Amino acid sequence: MTHHAPDQDSRTLSAHFARGFGLAYTGLMRALEPPFAAIQKRVGIKGMAYVFVAPNMIIFSVFVALPMILNIWYALTGSNRLMIGERPFVGLDNFSALLDCKDYLDVNSCKQDRFWRAVHNSVLFVALQVTAMVALSLVTALILNGKLRARGFFRAVFFFPVLLSPVVVALIWKWILQRDGLLNALLLSSGGERVAFLHDASWSFFWTVFVSVWAHMGFYALILLAGLQAIPADLYEAAEMDGTPKWRVFWRITVPLLLPTLLVVVILSLIRAVQAFDEIYVLTGGGPGTATQFIVQYIYETAFANQVHLLGLAAAASLLVAVVLMVLTLLQLRISYHGKTS
Repeated sequence: MTHHAPDQDSRTLSAHFARGFGLAYTGLMRALEPPFAAIQKRVGIKGMAYVFVAPNMIIFSVFVALPMILNIWYALTGSNRLMIGERPFVGLDNFSALLDCKDYLDVNSCKQDRFWRAVHNSVLFVALQVTAMVALSLVTALILNGKLRARGFFRAVFFFPVLLSPVVVALIWKWILQRDGLLNALLLSSGGERVAFLHDASWSFFWTVFVSVWAHMGFYALILLAGLQAIPADLYEAAEMDGTPKWRVFWRITVPLLLPTLLVVVILSLIRAVQAFDEIYVLTGGGPGTATQFIVQYIYETAFANQVHLLGLAAAASLLVAVVLMVLTLLQLRISYHGKTS
């Protein structure tokens, strides 16, 4: 009686699987050949490009283009009805309601004060989050680009939070920061007092910025690290031979050559910060009160969560946000274009 080695059995199984897959693939291709040959005969070789692009264009039209058109129509119509035929045309009334303010710096003077509260919160969040994000990402990239032991391990550690779902990130930090959470347990064990991290306006806003930076910093640090590694090492060697101080090397060599990448990181982080929603919504729910309610959460709650669904008002607000994001995107494309041509 002969016994087959495990390696031989696995190779035999792999060979059978590869053969079966090959036969199935060949059969599928032969089955598709007649209809595609008939289509090619009808539309020609050049027309086949449109045939292959058509499924993607149909999906894009149904799930992207059509919702955009409907959103514009909702922004130009009123009432709380969902069906388009039941919504009267009101023109720019929704936009004028959103922009009706005596003093844009005083939210209480605005007709839609919750909208402007969300705008103010978003502006402050974007300013703090983007500044901290870019600064910490740059410092992290500079450290990881240096002569560091286990550099690959630390790169993976800093990038790991990016791989987590935003909801998972928010739930982890909510467990840490809640009243009976890990951080308060550490404070109590060290003789301190319990702190309402998620129920105090100042603390909750700070933690929304902190968690957002923690979750996404690795992505931007990786981009900056790639930019640092693209700088020729000869420049640093020449500066070292001349005895140039490190701070001057940083400002005269690193910063100018890294500037295009740094600007792209700033624009990308701005776009992400303006759209902040899922992490903050799970972490604080926009509270306490409206202390951490940002613009995307306002749009969501106005359209779907409130008792009266003001779809037109939410659609108008989303279009205003879309204009801001479009400007930032065009700015990013302009910076990238100049970076490639310079």
